Amino acid sequence: MSFIRQAREFGYRAIPKRDPNFGANLDTSHGPVLYVEGITVSFDGFKALNDLNLYVDDGELRCIIGPNGAGKTTMMDVITGKTKPDAGTVYFGQQIDLLSLSEHQIARGGIGRKFQKPTVFEPLSVYENLELAIAGDKRVWSTLLKDLTGEQRDRIDEVLHQIGLPKHRHQLAGALSHGQKQWLEIGMLLMQSPRVLLVDEPVAGMTGEEVEHTAQLLTSLEGKHSVIVVEHDMAFVRSIARKVTVLHQGSVLAEGTMDQVQNNPKVVEVYLGE
Repeated sequence: MSFIRQAREFGYRAIPKRDPNFGANLDTSHGPVLYVEGITVSFDGFKALNDLNLYVDDGELRCIIGPNGAGKTTMMDVITGKTKPDAGTVYFGQQIDLLSLSEHQIARGGIGRKFQKPTVFEPLSVYENLELAIAGDKRVWSTLLKDLTGEQRDRIDEVLHQIGLPKHRHQLAGALSHGQKQWLEIGMLLMQSPRVLLVDEPVAGMTGEEVEHTAQLLTSLEGKHSVIVVEHDMAFVRSIARKVTVLHQGSVLAEGTMDQVQNNPKVVEVYLGE
């Protein structure tokens, strides 16, 4: 019996989607913060996901790898509400049915996503980008025109140091390097205090020094946030991975430590041996 079905047997009730603050009080008493069970997604007869099951623990750093077309992006689309599956369930904690929520509600409720290409407000400074990302009123002008509280300023300073950009606070985001823009976007998500953070190919196009800093940044988030990293760079995955999930043809092919998946004959055949 699945985790969710067990929970239902004990009388857990899904929180209705009208509640905008559900991410603040998650029930993770069974360990996982995210339950993906039996998810199937088809596009014109092609199964992008095929009975996918994935469980991510609260505070865990998980790496997802797999060949192109394995279903990694579709999996993130389902978790964040962009794509509704043909079958299956996705729960945030024990009670929150993510499939009943919109993308906006999911993001507001505590699941943040960073796409491969960084999306920042280039005409604004690094500090202003973080200011705009503060959880609460997202209307641009009301955010820019109101005074920040001391607590909010402290939080921005904390995130600036966390992402390694305190000396760039007044620099325009458009003038940052590619790697720095990636860190800024991660910082913008952190300003919203996500419980789960999905990060898509964070080191693509980075210099070696930037890759090293990104590894330090993501591992520093472990324990405070659940971080799911989708990446093709195996050296980078090895540097940060505690547990690795390998997707193939829309399902989990293997799961374990990096050494375990690298020595799995099926993984070598369909992915690492390419």
